[in-house]
Amino acid sequence: MAKHGLPLGIDVGGSGVKGAPVDLTTGEFAAKRMRVDTPVPSTPTAVAAVIAQVADHFDDVRGDSPIGVTIPGVVTHGVVRSAANIDKLWLDFDAEPMLEKVLEHDIILVNDADAAGVAELHYGAAKGHKGLVVMTTLGTGIGSALIYDGVLIPNSELGHLEIDGHDAETRAASSIKEKEGLSYAEWATRLQRYYSQLEALLWPDLIVVGGGVSKDADQFLPLLKLRTPIVPATLRNKAGIIGAAHLAAHKND
Repeated sequence: MAKHGLPLGIDVGGSGVKGAPVDLTTGEFAAKRMRVDTPVPSTPTAVAAVIAQVADHFDDVRGDSPIGVTIPGVVTHGVVRSAANIDKLWLDFDAEPMLEKVLEHDIILVNDADAAGVAELHYGAAKGHKGLVVMTTLGTGIGSALIYDGVLIPNSELGHLEIDGHDAETRAASSIKEKEGLSYAEWATRLQRYYSQLEALLWPDLIVVGGGVSKDADQFLPLLKLRTPIVPATLRNKAGIIGAAHLAAHKND
């Protein structure tokens, strides 16, 4: 008999693997989040064992819908194509079947920024927005999610736009602000260049800015002059888990 519990989201990051069941009516965690350090080295086999540990922890509440798992990399048809902050053995690794075998459960594997974008669309800063929503996460690099009329266009990788001869994230990521000791005003000049280019290429209806630095959005977003409304993300570090659970629950739609 089918078990109608809650969809589970698991967010794999460079330092931690975090998971929780999610109530999709509210977009809230339905139980206390579990976190386990990302193994070193973070090979597919080692990370899969930790993902299984997190999934087993919620065995009594999780339902029979797929488990949503995020990865810091491009994912096409279950194959990981890039690896940011995780072991290079993930490159071109057919991860979805391996994870399904280890977890003995149907899963959906998704890029972490895409999952965050989906969460912000359904429960956060972009809730109810029609048209083209662009989410960018300013962190170690710049992650992105493109969503048009509620539909995710996966693996956009807009942090790698070439601007003035540079990969955009090597100039405008929040890690670069820290590394170079830039003030918010100095950093905003670089962000202006980045978001102006994004705007000229895509003409979005809304830009959502995530990543840890978004908690200080009032220090830099008001300095940007754009046609497009630009707002801070609201779900912070919960977004990956929530978006993964939402995508898992709707996998067969």
